[in-house]
Amino acid sequence: MKRRNYSSHTVKNYLNLLKHFVLWVDVPIEEVTKNKVAAYVDHLLNRRLSPKTINCHLISIRGFYDYLHDEEGIELTNPVKRVSLLRLPRPLPRHLRDHEVVRLFQLIQSPRDRSMFSLMLRCGLRVEEVAELSLADLDCRRARISIQNGKGGKGRVVYVSRDAYQALVAYLRLRPTSRTTKVFVVEKGAYRGKPLSVRGIQKRMECYARKAGLHVSCHQLRHTMATQLLNADAELVTIQDLLGHSLITTTQRYCRVSNLKVQRDYFKAMEIVVQRMRPPQ
Repeated sequence: MKRRNYSSHTVKNYLNLLKHFVLWVDVPIEEVTKNKVAAYVDHLLNRRLSPKTINCHLISIRGFYDYLHDEEGIELTNPVKRVSLLRLPRPLPRHLRDHEVVRLFQLIQSPRDRSMFSLMLRCGLRVEEVAELSLADLDCRRARISIQNGKGGKGRVVYVSRDAYQALVAYLRLRPTSRTTKVFVVEKGAYRGKPLSVRGIQKRMECYARKAGLHVSCHQLRHTMATQLLNADAELVTIQDLLGHSLITTTQRYCRVSNLKVQRDYFKAMEIVVQRMRPPQ
C-alpha cells in the first residue's frame, strides 16, 4: 500500500481491520475458506456493524490474501470474492435547507468557527481539508484556495465567496500567534496555538448542532454547497471540479436531491407540451 502511495492513515486503518480478523479466526491463515469468511461476516453483523464497515473488513482481508499470493508466493485461493461484499444502500446526500443554514450560522459567533464552517459551506471543503489548510494555501488577493492533498491525494483549486472571504479575513486578523503554518489553531488552554484536529472541528459542529436543534455534520455543509449550486443552475462538471470528484456519477447523485431544478425544468417543459397540444382557435 505504501508503494501505491496510500496515506499513512489508510494503511493504519487497513492493518487495524486485518488485526481484528487475525485475532478472531481459529484456523491457520492458509486454511481459511469462504465459509469461514461468511462466519466472520455473521460475527460482524452480530456486533451491529454497518454494511459499509463490514465491506471495509472484507476488502482488507482480500487485499491481505492477494499479498500472500502475489508477494509471498503462497499457493492459496483467496477466500474473499468480490461477490462476498454486502449490498450497500445508496441514500441521497443529506443537506440543509436555507432556513436551517441561517439558524445554524446565527449561533456561530466565534470568528474561527464561523470561518471554518463557511469554507465547508461555500467552498465544499471536507473537514480533513480544513484541518490541513496552511496559510500558504490561501490566495486572498484572488479569493481562492489551493487544496494540496485532498481525498485520494488529489489537489484542486476552490474559490471563496464574498461572505466566506469576509469570515476568513476576520479570523486571520485575530488568529493567535503560532509557529504552525496551519490556518486553524486551538485558541485556549495548554494547547493554544497548536493545529486544530479533525475531531476538534467535528466537536465544535456537534456543539452548534445541539444548540440549533439540528441533525447536521461537517460533511453535510459540503452536500449543502453542491445542492445550492445545482439549484442555482451551475453546470454539473463545474460542481464536480469544485468538489474534487473523480467520477461525474458521484456528482450526479445531487441531481436526485436538487428538487428545485427538477421542478423548474418540469414546469418549463410541460408548458411547451401543453401549448403544442392546444387546439387551434
